[in-house]
Amino acid sequence: MKLLSGTCAIGAPFPPQTRRLRLGIVGGGRISQTQAMAARLTDRWDILAGALSSDSSKAAALGAQWHLDKERCYSDYNIMAKSESERADGIDAVMITTPNHLHYDAAKAFIKAGIHVICEKPLTNHYSQAEELVSLCEEHNVIFAVCYVMSTFPMIRQARKIIKDGTLGTINQIHAEFMQDWMTSDTGADAPHVKWRLDPAQSGPTSCVGDIGTHAAHLAQFVSGLQMTDLRAEFHICGAPKPLEDTAFMMTRFDHKVPGTLMATRLAPGNRGGLRLRIFGSKGGLEWDLENCERLKLTIFGQPDQIITRGHGHGISKHIENLVRTGRGFPEGLIEAWGNLYTEFALAIGARMDNITLEEGYLSYPTIEEGAWGIQFIEAAVQSHQKDGRWTAIS
Repeated sequence: MKLLSGTCAIGAPFPPQTRRLRLGIVGGGRISQTQAMAARLTDRWDILAGALSSDSSKAAALGAQWHLDKERCYSDYNIMAKSESERADGIDAVMITTPNHLHYDAAKAFIKAGIHVICEKPLTNHYSQAEELVSLCEEHNVIFAVCYVMSTFPMIRQARKIIKDGTLGTINQIHAEFMQDWMTSDTGADAPHVKWRLDPAQSGPTSCVGDIGTHAAHLAQFVSGLQMTDLRAEFHICGAPKPLEDTAFMMTRFDHKVPGTLMATRLAPGNRGGLRLRIFGSKGGLEWDLENCERLKLTIFGQPDQIITRGHGHGISKHIENLVRTGRGFPEGLIEAWGNLYTEFALAIGARMDNITLEEGYLSYPTIEEGAWGIQFIEAAVQSHQKDGRWTAIS
C-alpha cells in the first residue's frame, strides 16, 4: 500500500498518509520533547522507540514517561538501530537530539540500518564526518533532514519566494543576527544542560557559532538564494571566563561578492529569540524578526512599507499555505515551525517509499548537504578567528 494517498503538486494541499510513520528518538533532553510535540502535531508520526539514556535503568524510566513499550527502550543506539531495522513494525525514521559529539556515530548507525534520519545541528564536529554521512545516505537511499527549523516558518518561505520572484531586484547586501541573553549571568554556564555546550570535547570547536550562528548563516542563504562564500570572524568571551566563545562578529560575502554581516551572542540582555534577517536589493528590502515571526516587512523603494502577515490569503503563496494551520490573527509560533519541518520530512519519506519524483521546490526542508555546509561555515569561522580575522573561504 502506498503511504501518500494523494497527488504531490505545487499549489495543491499536501496529501494525507495511509498510516502514521513510526519515529524513534536518540537523546531524551529538552529539545527532543519539543520536537516530539511538533511531530505529534502533524498527525503524521507515532513515537514508538527510543534510546533516551546510556544508563539502562534511566533509559527504561524515561521510556515509561514517553509511554514506550519496554522492549523498545534502549540504552545503546547501535542496538536500537539493528533491532528496529529487523522488526516488521520497526521505526521508519529517528530523531537525533544528543550533544553534538554523538551526532556522527548515531546517524551513521541508523543510515546503515536503512532508517531515515532527522538530526540536530551542527550535523557533526568535523567536515570529514559530514562528507561521509552524505555518501552513506546516497549509498543506503536514506532521507536525512537537519534541524535548521527557522527556515520552516511560513513568513520565511514567503520571503524566499518574494526574492525568487525578483521583487527586490538585484540583492546588494545581507545582514543576519542571532542575539540571546541567557548566558548574561556569571553563573549561567553552570546549568547541566549548558555545560556540554561549552565543552570542546562535546560541542566541537565552537559554542555560540555552532549553535545559533549556523542558524543565522543558513537562513541568510536559504532566503536570499545566494551562497555565502567567504567570511572574516572574531570570537569573543564577553561575560565570565569560558572555554569557548559566547559572542561572534563576522563580515560575510556571498555569490557575486554581495557583502553582509553576521552577529551572534548569548549576552544581549533583552534579547531572547533575537534572530533577525534583513536583505536589501536594488528595488527594495525585506526584514523578519523571530520574536515577531508572523510579520514580514516588505519595502519597495519610494512606496509605503508593507507588512505581510501569516495566514490564509492576502499575499501568501498557495503552496506556502500548506504550512499554515490557523486563520489570520490566531497566532502560530515555534512549535508549528517544527511541525512544518516534520511534515516535509514525512512527505519526503513518503515520496521515497512510493517512488514518487517530486517537483523541484515542492519541499524545502533542510537537507544533509545543507548540514554539511554548516560544518564548512563553522570551520571557516574558526580558521578566520585563529588568523586574527583574516578573510577565509568557506570550502
